[in-house]
Amino acid sequence: MKAVTIRDGRLLFEEHPDPAPGSGEVLVRVWAAGINGADMHQRAGRYPAPPGSPQDIPGLELAGEVVERGPGAERFRDGDRVMGIVGGGGQAELAVVNERILMTIPDEIGWPPAGGFPETFTTAHDALFTQAGLHPGEHLLVHGGAGGVGTAAIQLGVTAGARVTATVRNPELRGAVGALGAEVIAPEGFAEHGPFDVILELVGAVNLADNIAALNTQGRIAVIGIGAGATGELNLGLLMSKRGRIHGSMLRARPLEEKALTARAIERSVLPLLASGALKVLVAETYPLSQAKIAYDRFAAGGKLGKIVLTG
Repeated sequence: MKAVTIRDGRLLFEEHPDPAPGSGEVLVRVWAAGINGADMHQRAGRYPAPPGSPQDIPGLELAGEVVERGPGAERFRDGDRVMGIVGGGGQAELAVVNERILMTIPDEIGWPPAGGFPETFTTAHDALFTQAGLHPGEHLLVHGGAGGVGTAAIQLGVTAGARVTATVRNPELRGAVGALGAEVIAPEGFAEHGPFDVILELVGAVNLADNIAALNTQGRIAVIGIGAGATGELNLGLLMSKRGRIHGSMLRARPLEEKALTARAIERSVLPLLASGALKVLVAETYPLSQAKIAYDRFAAGGKLGKIVLTG
C-alpha cells in the first residue's frame, strides 16, 4: 500500500507493507481521511502517536470499506462502509482498525463528508454533552466556530436546543457560520456577549481570562484546543465565586474501551441526525492522498470553513 509518510518533518507518499488485521480487527480500504490539528503537530514532532499506532503515518480519522476481517471480528462484513477515529495511520490506502470503534456510514453520506466526520463530531459531542453537560436552553460559546470541530459543535448545540454564539476571526466566513444557527461575533470583546453556561475552547489560553469573566454561575469551560497558547493566568477567586468548572480533554490517547463508548454515543445520538440531513459535515476542500503536502499547507494557511479531506 501507499501512505502519507512523515520523514524528518517532510511529507512523502511512500510504499509500506500491507497491514493485516488481528483479533477483533478489520482491514479497511480507505477512501477518505480528514486532516486535523493533531496531524500538523505530529508532523512537527510535537505529538507522537500512541503506542500501537504508526508513528510515521498520520491520520486520526478515516472512512472506507471493509476488505478483510481478523479472527473474532463479527460486527461488519466485507464491503461494509465504515468510519471511525484511529490513533494514527488513517492517511493511507489501507488501515487496520478495531471493529469496536468503527461506525456504519449512513447511505446518504458520501466519502469526503464521512472522512471528515468522526474526529470532529465525536470530539464536539463528547466535550459538550458527556463532559460539560450542555442542556437545552443554555447559552453555548464556541471559540473558533469556522473549523471542523467548531462547525460540528455549533450544529450539535443548535439541535440540542441551546442558544449558540460563535467567534470567527475571518469576516468572510461569518455569514456561512451564522447559517448553521449561531450568532457569530468577532473574537475581540466576546465576553460582552455573555454570560455563557458552556464555553468550548478551541483556540487556547489567550481567551482564558475573558472566558472566566464571561462564565455564568455554575458554568463550564471545556478546553480541547490550545493552538493560540497553552499557558495563562487563572483567577481562581473569580472561578470560585461563579462555582465554575474548567476541564481539558483529548480523544487520541484514550484506551480502546473509552473510544468504543464514544462511538456508541455517536451512533445513538448523532448518526440519525446526520442521516436525516439535520447535521452536515462541512468540507472545505479535498485533495488526493498523493497531494498531502499541498493539503497540509492549505490547512496551515487557515481561513477555511469546515474540513480538509484527503481522498483515496
